[in-house]
Amino acid sequence: MATPESVGLDPNKLCALAAKFEEWEEANLHGIVVVRHGKLAFEHYFRSFDLKARGGPGIIDFNAKTTHHLRSMTKSVTALVLGVAIDRGIIADVDQSVLSFFPDYADLRTPEKDRITIRHLLTMSIGLDWSDDAPYTNEDTLNRSLDPYRYVLSLPVVEPAGSVWNYSGGATALIGGILSQATGKRFDVLAATLLFDPLGVSDVAWTWLPNGHPKNWCCLWMRPRDMAKMGQLVLDRGRWNGAQVVSETWINAATAPQIKTIYRGLDYGFQFWLGASFVSGKRIDWVEAQGQGGQRILIVPTLDLVTVVTAGNYYGNDRLANLVPQTVFDDYVLPAADPAH
Repeated sequence: MATPESVGLDPNKLCALAAKFEEWEEANLHGIVVVRHGKLAFEHYFRSFDLKARGGPGIIDFNAKTTHHLRSMTKSVTALVLGVAIDRGIIADVDQSVLSFFPDYADLRTPEKDRITIRHLLTMSIGLDWSDDAPYTNEDTLNRSLDPYRYVLSLPVVEPAGSVWNYSGGATALIGGILSQATGKRFDVLAATLLFDPLGVSDVAWTWLPNGHPKNWCCLWMRPRDMAKMGQLVLDRGRWNGAQVVSETWINAATAPQIKTIYRGLDYGFQFWLGASFVSGKRIDWVEAQGQGGQRILIVPTLDLVTVVTAGNYYGNDRLANLVPQTVFDDYVLPAADPAH
């Protein structure tokens, strides 16, 4: 572990960050990890309530060894696993038809659905009638389904594939299904072999579907330091400890703006978000994995910086879910990395 000063971070701003959130109990912040120049430079954990704790809801004394729910940051992990699979030839490319991997679903085929490709899954543009908003009817049905991939693909077409961004856990679920169909292995096994093992990540847990497969769009637990490894892998264009775990080509595509979202200032890549913050009048572009409740892995290539935020502002608390990580990052971490400090 490096000192903040040794990697060009202002320790006073980071100490102020910890003090701010120790006092602001309503923020329900769980942990912060900051990595600069590939070195762990700051981490702080809190005693807070977690509805999604691995052992059940309760007050948790979070520490470096406590796994935390990624929520939809799991989608970004799924994209990295898919990238390795494509690099290894397990999947040919992102322009393969989704239904080509599910021959048992021949009855679902239509010209419109045949046009849905893996690329459309990655960019949330499958064009099917899905809503990720409350009351979460689609996701609830997916969670209960014995054949979840058929459920998603049986939904009506409402837009041409690739034309409209519409956030969809079902799209990411299909990526897991495709990888399982192509290999005969569950997604969690593939994630461990292709991604986690090369990064030295072992303490993980999943929530499961009725068909025995993991919920690869939402429901992975991991230690915050291991989340930071995912961010560092992206920052280093797919390299880890000198080895190319996933190709630079894939990272470049995943972190490039592939489609506009409905949110001002946010673009979408392959299961990653792209945006910018402004510090001292300067625009700082970033890539992030984002999860409900305030989960973030924020990657800033120009500053050689990775920040992980975990929090517990889940259902019905959207204001804090966005405000808390934004405050951590924009008001403290980025100013701490500002050369002007």
